Amino acid sequence: MEKATEESIDLGSATYAAKRAADVVAVLQNKDRLEYQAVLAKLNETLKMYGERSAVTTANLDELKAVGRRLYEVFETHNTNEAVTLLNDVLKEYGSQPRLTAHDGSAWHLHVDSSDHAPWAEWFAASSALALATLLAEKQRNPGGLCASPTCSKPFIDLGKGGGRNYCSPKCATRERVAKYRAKDSIER
Repeated sequence: MEKATEESIDLGSATYAAKRAADVVAVLQNKDRLEYQAVLAKLNETLKMYGERSAVTTANLDELKAVGRRLYEVFETHNTNEAVTLLNDVLKEYGSQPRLTAHDGSAWHLHVDSSDHAPWAEWFAASSALALATLLAEKQRNPGGLCASPTCSKPFIDLGKGGGRNYCSPKCATRERVAKYRAKDSIER
């Protein structure tokens, strides 16, 4: 998980919210097979890293996991039209009229959930779908993807130029490149 910092990303930007979405979806997918309370703790740690001051409780976790599964589908697809359909479905279900807000001392930013006190799942679904949709409109392609490493498959945001990334991090790309080299080397022997 890449720590978001004020120096690297504007805290009110779609990029910031999309990176938060990718990191939260990764936790909610629980590929590490953590116990329920450990998932909750890691989720709250991730949200805190992105500046969220209140904590998710066990009462909110199952609904957040359901939203996480829907957003995972967005990261999973390579088809832009399918990503658009998935994002529009989430926005239709969870989104409200856009409004500017500056809650908890933050800078002005756009929300499409029903209020500053909306339930966690509504807030996460609406803010994540808005961010991903904004980036998709800017890039004209799905701004997210899943790590191609079979041992990872973590969601990530890809805003680079060209054909897109295959791995969530240089660490995963290097690990896979080394594994392919070793496999090729052992066949040649």
